[in-house]
Amino acid sequence: MIEVDGTLKSRLAVWLSVTVTALGALLLVEAYFSSQRAAQRAYDSQLESAVLTIAEAVQWQEGRPVVEIPAAALQILATRHQERVFYAVLDAEGRRVSANLDMHIPAEWRDRVVEEGPVWTNAEHSGAEWRLHGWEFDSAGWETQDPVQIWVGHTLAGRQALTAALFKGAVSRFLVMVLVAGLLMLLAMRVALKPMRRLRQLLRQREADDMRPLDARVPEELRELAETLDTLFARQRESRDALLRFTADASHQLKTPLSGLQSTSELALKSDRPDEWHRALAAIHQGAERTSRLASQLLSLARLRHVADGCEMHRLDLAALLRDTLFDWAGRDVAQDHDLGLAELPEAPLYVRGEPWALRELLGNLIDNALRYTPPHSVITLGLVKHGGEGRHGGEGKRGGEVELYIEDDGPGVSPEMLQRLHQPFERGGRQDTEGSGLGLAIVDSIARRHDARLTVALRTPHGLRISIIFPLENSP
Repeated sequence: MIEVDGTLKSRLAVWLSVTVTALGALLLVEAYFSSQRAAQRAYDSQLESAVLTIAEAVQWQEGRPVVEIPAAALQILATRHQERVFYAVLDAEGRRVSANLDMHIPAEWRDRVVEEGPVWTNAEHSGAEWRLHGWEFDSAGWETQDPVQIWVGHTLAGRQALTAALFKGAVSRFLVMVLVAGLLMLLAMRVALKPMRRLRQLLRQREADDMRPLDARVPEELRELAETLDTLFARQRESRDALLRFTADASHQLKTPLSGLQSTSELALKSDRPDEWHRALAAIHQGAERTSRLASQLLSLARLRHVADGCEMHRLDLAALLRDTLFDWAGRDVAQDHDLGLAELPEAPLYVRGEPWALRELLGNLIDNALRYTPPHSVITLGLVKHGGEGRHGGEGKRGGEVELYIEDDGPGVSPEMLQRLHQPFERGGRQDTEGSGLGLAIVDSIARRHDARLTVALRTPHGLRISIIFPLENSP
C-alpha cells in the first residue's frame, strides 16, 4: 500500500530554508560585529583628529605648557547624539594642564602611552561608559624638552547609534536577498523537478497494455528509477506473454479431449445398438477423467503462481511426508504395473519449512509423471539425501544444510536437448504416446520455487531419468 509522506518540494524547501537560516544567522552575526568595527573605526578617527587638533594648540609660557582648547577640537568630539565629551592635557608629571572633567587617568595608562605609543581604552565614569584615546607629544624646539600627554574621549551613544544604523541596513539588504533567494529557490525547484513531472506525464499517457521500454531523457538521479521501471515493464511483458502462451496452450489442451468427447457422443447418438452406447460411454468416461485431471492441474498451477508466498508455511518432516505419500500411491491401481519403491531414508528427521498441501502436490506429480511416462514393470525409486551442514544458505541460524528429494526410473528417458525444457507447461519431452498433459513438472517447479528450492533433471546411465529437488534444511529444535 502506497502512503504519501509529504512532498519533495516541501522537503527541499525545509532543508533549503534551514540552510539559508543557519547561514543567514551567521551572516547577521558577522554583520553586527562588522557594524561595530566600522562604528569603532569611524569614531576612533574622530578622537585621533581631536588629539592632533589640541596638540597644535599647546603653547609654552614661562617653561610651562599652556593650552586653549580649539573650538574645532570640541566640534570634532561633539556629535549629533549629544554625547558627553572629555579632554585633558597632562604634563610630564601627570599634572593637569587643562581638563573639562575630573576623570582620573591612571598611571598605568600614562605609562602605556610612553612605552607603546597611542592608546585606546574603555573606562567608566559618572555612571557612563567612555571611549578614551591618549597620545604623547614631544616639545622639541621649545624652551623645555618635557613631553605632554593629551587624552580625549566621549560616551558610546554615537557609536551605538552608528552600529544600529549600519546593522539595520545590513538586515534590510539581507531580507531582500532572502526574498530574492526564496523566489529563485522556488524557480530552481520547479526547473529541477521538471524531469519528474515529464516522466510522470509520460507514464500516465501510456496504455494499460503498453509494456515497451521508456523513451525519455532523465537526469542521472532518475536513471536508476527509469531503469527499474524498464525492468518492471520487461517482467510484466514476459509475464503477459507467458500468460497468453499458457492460455493458448491450455485452450488447445482442453479443446482436444472435448472434441474427442463430442465426436464419440455424436457417433453413439447415431447408433441404436446398446453395445456401441456402452463403448461410447466408457470412452466418454475416460475422456472426462483426463479432462478433469487436466483442469485440476491447471487450477493447481494457477493457485501456485498467484497465491501469496509463504502464507501457510509450517515446519515439516520431509521424510515422514515422503513415506506417507509413497504408501498412498503404492496402493493405487495406476501403480500396480510398476515397481514403486522407497530408498533407505536417514534415521534423523529432516525438517523443511513448507506448505503441506503444496509438498504433497509436488510428490504426487513426481510419482504420477514417472508412472505415466515409463513402460510397465519399470523401477521407480524415491529417496532423500542430506547434503552438508550449511549448504548454499550458509551462516548460522535456522538453516541446517540441504536435503535432496529425488525420484529416478529406468524408463526410456528423454533426449539431452529436452532436459532444460521439461519444466515448461505442456512439455511432454517429445512424447505423444502417453496420457500426460505436460503440466506435472511445471507444477513441481512452481512449488520448488515457492519453497526456495531448486529443480534439476538429469539422465541416468544406461537409460532413465533422475529428478531432484533440493530444499534448504532447518536445524532440529
